Amino acid sequence: MKCARCLLRLQGLGSVVPSARTANRYAYLLQSTTAPVLTKPLVAFNSHGEASRHFHGSSAWAKSSPPSSDLKEKEKEIDKSLLSRDELFERVARNAKTKAAFDKAIEAFTKRDRRRRGHVEFIYAALQKMVEFGVERDLAVYNRLLDVFPKEVFVPRNFIQRMFNHYPRQQECAVQLLEQMENHGIMPNVDTKVLLVQIFGEKSHPMRKYQRLMYWFPRFKHVNPFPVPRLLPSDPVDLARLGLTRIANDLDAKVTVYQMPYTDITETGEEITLPHIVGTQSPDQVELLAKHDPSRPVFVEGPFPLWLRNVCVHYYVLRADPLPPGEKVEEPYDPERSLYYPLELSLELERDMGDLGDDFDVEDLDEGPVFAMCMTGQGDQATLNQWISGLQEANAVLGRVPTLFRLDAGPRELQSPAGESHRPHPPPETDPCVPGDEGGAGPARQEVDVTLEEEPQHSRGVKQ
Repeated sequence: MKCARCLLRLQGLGSVVPSARTANRYAYLLQSTTAPVLTKPLVAFNSHGEASRHFHGSSAWAKSSPPSSDLKEKEKEIDKSLLSRDELFERVARNAKTKAAFDKAIEAFTKRDRRRRGHVEFIYAALQKMVEFGVERDLAVYNRLLDVFPKEVFVPRNFIQRMFNHYPRQQECAVQLLEQMENHGIMPNVDTKVLLVQIFGEKSHPMRKYQRLMYWFPRFKHVNPFPVPRLLPSDPVDLARLGLTRIANDLDAKVTVYQMPYTDITETGEEITLPHIVGTQSPDQVELLAKHDPSRPVFVEGPFPLWLRNVCVHYYVLRADPLPPGEKVEEPYDPERSLYYPLELSLELERDMGDLGDDFDVEDLDEGPVFAMCMTGQGDQATLNQWISGLQEANAVLGRVPTLFRLDAGPRELQSPAGESHRPHPPPETDPCVPGDEGGAGPARQEVDVTLEEEPQHSRGVKQ
């Protein structure tokens, strides 16, 4: 009996302790949320439902606990003290967006908090701002961004952490940084490897990405036989000359500048900016144009886009329709025209028993000859007429061949690397190159305008 009583007493004492703790927490919550001080005693009950002890709320203890309004004000002050990532870059780059300003922003973030809280968001914001600051091709800046990660925190300690992608958000951010380096053609160095090992360990996703870059970059570095220069010329004439040289398939093609860009003042005092006109034509194209039938028209078509890295230029072609099958005359190939490989092969190959009986159907599409190409700052018909007039000096047959214009209604501008675009001016009222019925080219120009309204994709005009 005595043993049973002792056990019941011990059980009652054990239930008092947790009930007292819950009573204390409940009293703290009530006193922190309500304004008046609690004067009614709190009673804790044991497991048998009996009152075991009384707890009284003290006014001094209630004043010592901070109210919820003060906590919210402190949180707001902390949020205001932590500047957003975009504001940090904008404040640093008030004068100019340079590499020094970008490094200053990184240094300000690293010195603000030694724990580097919010480093993932900062790195993502920095990757987006790199093009604006002109440091997207600087390897030292990428290494500084990797140095923002805390060291030896995200390294997996065992194979289970390594298998379940330890700290995936941070690893994905580092992989995104390496992918941006890959897109801009930046090859990492030994410092990049050391930083990745210190941050994520040797067996991690960013480290695997680094190994792939180091494997494939040296193999693809010189794979392009016609590389584009890293720094494109800022002059639109030089840029057009570079683009036409890359398009032309003949090394003997000659690039001619028919008109340089300049500003002219009319009799009325109006300032007019005339565009540049750059064209190319090879000796074979001159020969083909001389053999062209004057009764068949030629066409000026365009604009067609050409991308030189991140700059888009547009070009126009002078071409003709393909000849009908009955009028084609196949000329024999000159065996000494190319000493590197034969231009024609006549081989009689015997078929094996396992070959199919049906012949292979190869569709040969003839698009017609291309006589010349050009790039200009304006894609209107008046500017292209000047190009045709310049071609007549070396191709007299153009004076007897009708010329039709098939100009698309798309962009008719030449985009320069500086982001400037030459907008086409409205065509003049009279054009001496296009004859009309009465009074020069006035009626002919009106007919062209009507054609543009009916067919928005093509504009046709006739030049005799």
